[in-house]
Amino acid sequence: MTGNSGLNNHHTDTLAAIHAHPTSHNIRWVDAVSLIGAVGDVEEKHDGRFRFTIGTQSQVFDRPHGKDLDVQQVVDLRHMLQAAGYGPPSRTRED
Repeated sequence: MTGNSGLNNHHTDTLAAIHAHPTSHNIRWVDAVSLIGAVGDVEEKHDGRFRFTIGTQSQVFDRPHGKDLDVQQVVDLRHMLQAAGYGPPSRTRED
């Protein structure tokens, strides 16, 4: 959990969902874009695709047809985030 400090609760929840096993099927695209924008850069390209950059890594993603990421997008984001030091959050919740 190297770089998770400074993320708000919403971003931390999204990060936890991305790292969840089995892979979550209900992570909203807008939440992923918000998280990546908090830890890196999001660039919407002219063709409607999105370039996510975290540190030295960049990857282009298509906006999903529905509101949620597909499984491959979650896996790709998980790898990018882990490589950049954004592992699963270790906070405990008291709800």
